[in-house]
Amino acid sequence: MSAVTPDSYIAIGENIHTTRVLLRKGKRIVEEDGVELVTYVSSDGDEKRMAIPDVVKSTQDYDEGRVKHVKVALAAAMEGSGGEAEIGLDYLRALTVHQERAGATFLDINVDEYSLKTSGQKDAMSWLATTIQEMSDLPLSIDSSDVDVIRAGLETCKNGAARPMLNSASLERLDALDLALEHNAAVVVTAAGESGMPAGTAERVANASRMIEAALGKGIPLGDIHVDPLVFPISVDKEFGLHCLDAIRELRGKYGPEIHITGGMSNVSFGIPGRKIVNDTFVILAVEAGADGGIIDPVLSSPSDIFAMDRDSLGYRLSEDILLGKDEHCKKYIRAWRKKEIQQGGKG
Repeated sequence: MSAVTPDSYIAIGENIHTTRVLLRKGKRIVEEDGVELVTYVSSDGDEKRMAIPDVVKSTQDYDEGRVKHVKVALAAAMEGSGGEAEIGLDYLRALTVHQERAGATFLDINVDEYSLKTSGQKDAMSWLATTIQEMSDLPLSIDSSDVDVIRAGLETCKNGAARPMLNSASLERLDALDLALEHNAAVVVTAAGESGMPAGTAERVANASRMIEAALGKGIPLGDIHVDPLVFPISVDKEFGLHCLDAIRELRGKYGPEIHITGGMSNVSFGIPGRKIVNDTFVILAVEAGADGGIIDPVLSSPSDIFAMDRDSLGYRLSEDILLGKDEHCKKYIRAWRKKEIQQGGKG
């Protein structure tokens, strides 16, 4: 393990995203008196419930068994009234406080799924960013696929408060670097190309290097740059984990200790059962390669729990094998998972 510790790991908490879903057949959705409810634990530790409104039940996501619960809470808090608004606000507060207590460094907020219109996304971002800052002193990471929506979030950030982060800038939107400068924000730069995703390690390093040099050229200090080499699912290609890890290693060697290296760590496990242990193992491998942070769910996998994993456990060893491309089609891992030989947290 490198010098990165649970306390120094830069955890960008990803839970306040309108893209986040719960499965209707999952444990957190229940039915009472014919009403479907999302269960949650409030910031005070109380078991509570949030009703799923009828408008959600007419969506394709719902028909396919998914509920965008953060979107439900945001709509209730922002547009509802009375008890509905109070529950929505309480739900958002729970998401915020639980991440803070779990060790988040930044709170990443994203409203891209809230509305199909940029104007609606901007209104939602302004409202949500303002509201979250009233619930926590943690700095915000403003995340969107639209620079105008990011601007709306950054414009709410308080003067004198912890500096925000812009998530993210890439070769296809270099103007985001100017926005980061304007708002004195740290910035995530990605390894995406002008017109697509990188194909391997070399493209990642080349694209990320161009972004880093562009940021430095505009006067953004190296220590304010967080590089996302882009994490892809290993269920698609067994080499994807290695591509990312090798890029992290090369970028750390090229730019030294001051730059930060992050990434959407949970992307690596899409399509694989028992995703938590795979994600946690990848965080450890990424840190060993040179990362000092990640976009993670700190409540499900806190940095302290990740760093305390039993690396001799079967779960860790099999997860490491699939992440390093040693288990073709994840066959050994999936076989062990089906036999319940793997426990979450690396204990089995």
